[in-house]
Amino acid sequence: MSATEMAVDGGEGQRARAKRPRSAVTSGRKLFVEGDPNSAWARRYHDLVGGHVSDLGGREVLSAAQLSLVRRASAIEAELEQMEGRLSMGEKVDLDVFTRSASHLRRIFETLGIERQARAIVAPTVAGYVATLVEGKAGSP
Repeated sequence: MSATEMAVDGGEGQRARAKRPRSAVTSGRKLFVEGDPNSAWARRYHDLVGGHVSDLGGREVLSAAQLSLVRRASAIEAELEQMEGRLSMGEKVDLDVFTRSASHLRRIFETLGIERQARAIVAPTVAGYVATLVEGKAGSP
């Protein structure tokens, strides 16, 4: 029996537990395989990922592929924001790269099913406001 078979067999027919079953990125202990998780870019990227994951219903309902697309979209979005910052300071930006990146971002969002949902805004009527006040007074001791 080889060392690998012994490790898997455990000598008693049981599988040995892997030393590190998941990567630090997969388990959420690290943001990137390599890189500085404390940079301004990384912090913004983390915020974007969290926001998009929340918009899609939470990490527990997303497939690995959807989570991968969210991460790619967040990276593109962070880069677009940096370009917009440079534009605001009067610096030159490659507008071809900017517009192609924005188009890629839109397509990823379409694939993920993130759409802008208009909310119905109902202005309260005077009668509704008065009814609310009356209910509040009736319910108080």
